[in-house]
Amino acid sequence: MFRKLVKLLCVTPAILMLVLTSAHAEQKQSIGNYDIHYMALGSTFITPSIAKTYGIERSSYNGIVNITVLDTSQEGNPAVAVDISGIANNLLDAKMNLNFKEIREGNAIYYIAQVPYRDDQLINFAIGIKHGKKLNTTIKFKQKFYVD
Repeated sequence: MFRKLVKLLCVTPAILMLVLTSAHAEQKQSIGNYDIHYMALGSTFITPSIAKTYGIERSSYNGIVNITVLDTSQEGNPAVAVDISGIANNLLDAKMNLNFKEIREGNAIYYIAQVPYRDDQLINFAIGIKHGKKLNTTIKFKQKFYVD
């Protein structure tokens, strides 16, 4: 049922992020005046048309990392542009640099990167985020991926 809900509501990656965030426990870290929202999921959760629009390779062995940074000190908590880099590694410590792509849709700004995985694989993420002199942090999280 969850998968059907995602496919029905998956108009843009921004909407996908909102749906998944509300459907699961919120994945967010608050650092000062910034909320950093993050998620990782299999690329088959997005529709082929969205994947094509944003140059994402849909595959049962390809995941997507999505990061959005909101400024909570401003009215409406607007998204902010950041410098972002990251590393993904598996339990065997095979490391891969994440190449984030900035996407802007209206007032929304988010960053996506692709990560390959194998079935039942836990991936560790370390994402460096900078916003001028106001934000300089690294968030770390884990995501288990499954082949569908």
